[in-house]
Amino acid sequence: MAKNVEGFEFEQSHGKERVRVARVWKSKDGQRHFVVEWRVSINLLSDCVNSYIRDDNSDIVATDTMKNTVYAKAKECSEILTVEDFAILLAKHFTSFYKQVTTAIVKIVEKPWERVSVDGQPHEHGFKLGSEKHTTEAIVKKSGALQLTSGIEGLSVLKTTKSGFEGFIRDKYTVLPDTRERMLATEITALWRYSYESVYSVPQKPLYFTDKYLAVKRVLLDTFFGPPKEGVYSPSVQSTLYQMAKATLNRVPDIASIQLKMPNIHFIPVNLSNKDGQIVKFNDDVYLPTDEPHGSIEASLNRNRSRI
Repeated sequence: MAKNVEGFEFEQSHGKERVRVARVWKSKDGQRHFVVEWRVSINLLSDCVNSYIRDDNSDIVATDTMKNTVYAKAKECSEILTVEDFAILLAKHFTSFYKQVTTAIVKIVEKPWERVSVDGQPHEHGFKLGSEKHTTEAIVKKSGALQLTSGIEGLSVLKTTKSGFEGFIRDKYTVLPDTRERMLATEITALWRYSYESVYSVPQKPLYFTDKYLAVKRVLLDTFFGPPKEGVYSPSVQSTLYQMAKATLNRVPDIASIQLKMPNIHFIPVNLSNKDGQIVKFNDDVYLPTDEPHGSIEASLNRNRSRI
């Protein structure tokens, strides 16, 4: 919130970026281990204008203190908890513990460590690194008002058929042919905002938000691919994106809005020939994978005018 300072409008915040923390929990018998690795960013809106204009640091929460708080709060969490719950816990601490802090913004990216299986059995303490990342952002005000957003980064998907693109605008610069048969590949970035508006209304069920995260990912994948035998036809990335967003809101009622970003990652058909004739004739089989340039498609879908 802007303040009038010496005849100017002045806004400020400060925080700590990229605090890395890992936490291991053990089952009651000590045999099975559980691990998370989080990258935490903290941003505080606080009444510390004097540090900018009067060289008075008495109202500043040191960023080193913020870093240490991450480790202290991780230690205090004796039971497994979700990345969303940890973000809310940290934000609540900063807004309740420090009278100067009016709003705390905590962003966390969870590294995707997954339990491995050996000889068909889940390993008690072995993990491998997966691909897509679970993200969250909790904005908590001193009143307890909450904005909670979660997301997926780097969910790479591909289908080798049941995709096309035709009927688009044509002009003198257009060389792309119409097609009803192409490969469709993208890397999904999803952000969804929960409908909870207060820290006091958040469900207290263990691992509740992990269940929601997995539910959203399942809806996105099911809608992108369609049934396992026949699949589902995609007339454009835009159409598929909208169907994925709509299915998420329809099937996960406590999500108020969702934003999807789905770049169109091109697999270019390969045809090769020389003076003696054709070396490779494309028959929906040999492609050149590319990652740039790529199409950029994104959209958001909101329930009750909620905004990401």
